[in-house]
Amino acid sequence: MTNFLTSLSQPRKLILDGATGTELNRRGVDTGLPLWSANALLTDRDSKILQQIHEDYLRAGADIITTNTFRTHRRALAPSGNADRALELTSRAVTIARGAIVNVNVDSPRKAFIAGSISTLEDCYSPDLVPPEEELRAEHAERIDHLVQCGVDLILVETINTIREAVVMAKLAVTTGIPVVVSFVCNREGKILSGETLTEAANKLLSLGVSVIGVNCGPTADLVKPLAELRQACGADFPLIAYGNIGYADEKVGWVNTDAENPQAYCSHASWWPVKIIGGCCGTTPEHIAALKSMPG
Repeated sequence: MTNFLTSLSQPRKLILDGATGTELNRRGVDTGLPLWSANALLTDRDSKILQQIHEDYLRAGADIITTNTFRTHRRALAPSGNADRALELTSRAVTIARGAIVNVNVDSPRKAFIAGSISTLEDCYSPDLVPPEEELRAEHAERIDHLVQCGVDLILVETINTIREAVVMAKLAVTTGIPVVVSFVCNREGKILSGETLTEAANKLLSLGVSVIGVNCGPTADLVKPLAELRQACGADFPLIAYGNIGYADEKVGWVNTDAENPQAYCSHASWWPVKIIGGCCGTTPEHIAALKSMPG
């Protein structure tokens, strides 16, 4: 924890990795719904493809790699009959990420951090589906406990579509003593998908003690506006995070990759983001992360 917070306080930006689910799909792994990226933990038995993706991001310059735990919680696993394997699959995902760091850092002193990913209990693009408070507390508590048991360096609460769910998750996560990053998904107008403002979200989350706030999984060109609002709401020195997407969501396959933003175009948008942590969301590749790493500042 101390190492991550120390890195967060240093002048240089930290580089988050890029997409996991869409990169698995690019490499031939079935990422169909409802399991999406969690399919890799069930079908790629030797974990070679997932670990190679982590390693490729590390070699591209990522300081933080994200565990493949976006859908390894009980509710997401239930439709496939794997609900009772939530801890097992979460542990496997974290172990794979740790193995990638060991492999890449064999001849290097560079430290990389493992971000334990958790998102909404239901569809991250459907704020109307957010469950009641009791279900949120019980199920997110289990998810967070699993990540803590597995030894992640920080908890990445990502692609969140309501303040209500974000607050429940943040309250539970900060009690672990592990640094907590919270990132929202916004509409084209810069509001959270629920219609709430990021100023409202920041006001609630800052008082809870989260370490970083930001936005993700929106078109790269659309992230400047919400980030400007967050910068004003959080103050000049508070760390922000941003990672945009490339492509679009699909109800059947989960995500459709496109080449809408090549690495150079992605960086031209990202250069305007007033953030401490910068990376890529759905559709981005190790090439995008390498381009971000080479950006000035």
